[in-house]
Amino acid sequence: MPESTKRVIMSAYNLITSKPLTSERPLTEEIKGKEFLIILRRVCGPKAMELFFSCQPVGLPMDAGKQAEAIYCAIRDVLVSEGGGVESIVSETIFMRDMANDMDAVRKVRQNILAASSDNSVECALTEIEQPPLDESASLEISIQAILSNVSAIQKQQVHAKSGCPCSECTDSQGICIQIEGEARLLAGGLCGAGKDASEQTHSMFELAEKLLHEAGMEFSDVVRTWIYLREMERDYGHLNQARREFFESRGIKPVPASTGIEGGMVSDKHDLCLGIYAVKAGEPPLRTVMTSPTLNEAGEYGADFVRGMKMVETNKVALHVSGTASIDEAGRTAHVDDFEAQVDRMIVNISTLLENQGAHFGDIVSAFSYLKDPANEKRLKEKFKQAGFEGFPNTFVKAEVCRPDLLCETEVFAVLPRVQASANDHEQRHLREAKPVALE
Repeated sequence: MPESTKRVIMSAYNLITSKPLTSERPLTEEIKGKEFLIILRRVCGPKAMELFFSCQPVGLPMDAGKQAEAIYCAIRDVLVSEGGGVESIVSETIFMRDMANDMDAVRKVRQNILAASSDNSVECALTEIEQPPLDESASLEISIQAILSNVSAIQKQQVHAKSGCPCSECTDSQGICIQIEGEARLLAGGLCGAGKDASEQTHSMFELAEKLLHEAGMEFSDVVRTWIYLREMERDYGHLNQARREFFESRGIKPVPASTGIEGGMVSDKHDLCLGIYAVKAGEPPLRTVMTSPTLNEAGEYGADFVRGMKMVETNKVALHVSGTASIDEAGRTAHVDDFEAQVDRMIVNISTLLENQGAHFGDIVSAFSYLKDPANEKRLKEKFKQAGFEGFPNTFVKAEVCRPDLLCETEVFAVLPRVQASANDHEQRHLREAKPVALE
């Protein structure tokens, strides 16, 4: 780490002073090296600088270990240049092409680089998932979120829970709890449950998440966002929905979180699903708003208990969590069956309207994940995104089956608005169905 970087460690505290934004350090930046490409988005809040970036290999052979080495060295160097280090990472998702053959090599490289770069690192919320990058030359791509304090110490600590599953991958599950003044955040990934089928595993993985939340002094009602990966989407999505509803009803969860449910392979073949969560708890009642759109029905109407989006007023920012969004119409039907470009247009309109109803637009997006059923449509997808102005932020493109066989693509986004003084009305759930849909030119 450069000598000019201020770094103070106080027990569980990491104080890393971020560098101010200048014309040479814009909000979004493309950082390209000989062997990597990083798209970096900076969010400068009153308490911390939050960094979101996508990382992919460039010009390397199909060797997962070598590609991982190039990416992790680049991640380390970028974080140092921002005034932090690998200990600033709070969330990481690794998208793998061939998990069975490549995971061990990637883990070894990751451990070696991260361990050599910091002797005081708290493990971040890590998700390892088999969703092949659309770039056929890439064995993996990585998405990162990091936090660098502006004014005060940020406390980070791990919380642990036993899953009840005997497999080596999940005997000790963990999450990372982050304290920013009076606010606590909990992030966890790769949570798997025990059970003989998807229904039992769903109950078990939600109960495991609840254990982690309790260790952090939270309840499941504090969860703002979930990510659910299913090995066999068509077979197990209905079982997931039924078990999730049973869990939420037994805990009285209302509103339910925003969510993405998407196909993806787990590290262990003993599991059919895995879960990631993001929860926030503050000293005062949370300022939380369910995001809705007149172009979309509520997913609960067809048995999937998640909201289309969730706005959360946090200490450092106003976060807009847009759930995985596809070509769904206002009645919950698939729009434009077998018409890929029309499905992309509808998906973009749905996302745009969800954001517009909260006073946001595509320029406020700081991170996205795009899931494509058929990689042959990659070029058309990216062209449609460019035409709509849906670009200029980290967006990881991977192959995955969506929740319905006739849906051809899906995208989730995370957008940020500046932190302003919230009004008492923000305590109420607002449903802005009177808003007009956003039309594409």
